[in-house]
Amino acid sequence: MSEPDPAPGSTPHAALKPARKPRRDYTPQLRATLGFVFWAALFAAVGYWAWHQPFMAKPRAIAALSAAPAPETLPMPVDGVRASRVADTFGAPRGRDRQHEGVDIFAPRGTPVRSTTGGLVVGVREGGLGGKQVWVMGPGRQRHYYAHLDGFADLLEVGDLVRPGDALGIVGDTGNARGTPPHLHYGVYASDGAFDPLPLLRGHGADTGDAAR
Repeated sequence: MSEPDPAPGSTPHAALKPARKPRRDYTPQLRATLGFVFWAALFAAVGYWAWHQPFMAKPRAIAALSAAPAPETLPMPVDGVRASRVADTFGAPRGRDRQHEGVDIFAPRGTPVRSTTGGLVVGVREGGLGGKQVWVMGPGRQRHYYAHLDGFADLLEVGDLVRPGDALGIVGDTGNARGTPPHLHYGVYASDGAFDPLPLLRGHGADTGDAAR
């Protein structure tokens, strides 16, 4: 049985169009995204500006020291001494319960002691076995220990940035070296403890005996 023809003026079912869905408004999300990008760019610009200001010199230095590789050679820290004249006493017994964690560099009292690396002075103090001592954090975050000093360089203090060859103090016999020939105890400490610095001292240049400059 055939279907009746549609009434005049009506639309066939096949020709009916589905109702349109309302278009989604992305304006709020776009505004939020643009706002985030703006503030992120602003904070990045302010951070970049601040990072390069003089008051950020020490944080920049610490970051550079941390990123820099540890040195493969080291200049002699005591003026006028050749590395070939330094005895390798690293690991030698010291008393009943400890070992020598460095090398002893003998020189006349008052001989200048200089930093072997660039770095940040993290300790200037007197006391204990090392007597008058200076600690410098150098490349690779290694800590360089200068002990038994007779005195410190003028105006040296914690937080100072030093370059290779900068004066730290002078040779002496303070601490548990009292009464022995004046010398510098020099030690280097990595993340896993002390290691022998003498091979690095002997490997520096042509062993001219000049301190770092």
